[in-house]
Amino acid sequence: MIAESRGADEPEAEGGSLTLLTLLALVVGAISGAVVALFMLLLEQADHLRDLLITLAHAEGPQGFWLLVAACAAATGVAASLVRRISPQSAGSGIPHVEAVLNGLLPQAPFRMIPVKFIGGALAIGAGLALGREGPSVHMAGTLGHLVGRTFRRNWPDCRVLLAAGAGAGLATAFNAPIAGAVFVLEELVRRFELRVAIAALGASASAISVSRAILGDGQDFHLPALVMPHLAIRPLFFVLGACAGLIAVVYNRVLLQTMATIQRVPVEARATLIGAAVGALAWVLPDLVGGGDAITQRTLLGAGTLAILPVVFLLRLALGALSYSAGTPGGLFAPLLVLGAQFGLFFGLACEFAFPDLNVQPEGFAVVGMAALFTGIVRAPLTGIVLATEMTADVTMLLPMLCACAMAMLTPTLLGDPPIYDSLRERTVARERARLDRSAARE
Repeated sequence: MIAESRGADEPEAEGGSLTLLTLLALVVGAISGAVVALFMLLLEQADHLRDLLITLAHAEGPQGFWLLVAACAAATGVAASLVRRISPQSAGSGIPHVEAVLNGLLPQAPFRMIPVKFIGGALAIGAGLALGREGPSVHMAGTLGHLVGRTFRRNWPDCRVLLAAGAGAGLATAFNAPIAGAVFVLEELVRRFELRVAIAALGASASAISVSRAILGDGQDFHLPALVMPHLAIRPLFFVLGACAGLIAVVYNRVLLQTMATIQRVPVEARATLIGAAVGALAWVLPDLVGGGDAITQRTLLGAGTLAILPVVFLLRLALGALSYSAGTPGGLFAPLLVLGAQFGLFFGLACEFAFPDLNVQPEGFAVVGMAALFTGIVRAPLTGIVLATEMTADVTMLLPMLCACAMAMLTPTLLGDPPIYDSLRERTVARERARLDRSAARE
């Protein structure tokens, strides 16, 4: 980490620097909000295009099937090719790369990463890969923050703050959750409270949301039925839910990392094309299961699902998410995690309702808590998970149950020695990038 230094007799200079930094953070947030909002509009159109293609494919019969498979394969193959040829740093979520840059482990990615992430992410997610919009959003917005710092000739400490603030603004815009964006910066990206970072992150998230809502409109991402505070007798069940979520988080992390380690032996374009083709085939049979998954999460939060069906859908999405992330295209983990968390929570709630019929269990409440708990177990960022679930649903009824569940979701994988997923991904990112840079230096 690069530390700042200043003399003890420079309070006015520091105050002026902080004021300028805050103003620049507002600019970063506004630009990030506009870029990410446009990215989300593009993803929405890509989803509509995929749905239309699926409908047309079914109308054509067997020939339509192969057309759908070819279209999805081509889109993911092109996305992977853009990454390999133009900006290798664009692969995957981007959050591990942002963390590595903030910690001084890697240099900032070239600014050409932004269009590659923008276009490649739209191609991959639009093709139906189970990837989230938040990874590209965080990566693009963080890079924009660094670009603004460079444009105004700020030193590295200021550029670092603007990079972190931009990343938080990207997450805030992607999920319409400004507080979660700022909390994410402090809890996950820098992992400590830094006054300058906190001020910049709050300002950037606020301006990003103001701009994005002007483009996308207002309102929360997910709608819930009327929830009631669980009775005292029900609350111990949330500790059990959290512990189970922690166990599932360990399984998820290991499945994802093992899948990546196994598939990376295949050349990236071929790998992405094959995975895209498989997703296209799945889209032909089960079109509602592909893509980022917001529609699945919404249906789950409204209680759609049974004890028999939910485990099957959960396992399909778990496998699809691991394969999709291994494709090497741009795309994040958060949105697919929310799908899995909501599904697990609803399943747990339905099981409790069946086992304890006298307790008046509300399964939809468990679905909300499940989102925060599984996110916490996998990422190990409980405050971000709780605030994110609360802001996305605009409901505070389940805050206390979330605290209960997230405490256990943190404890369980920690006792089992399972590292947070972004720690593992950051190590892989640093090793890959250093090897690539060494090869480039050797060729020169």
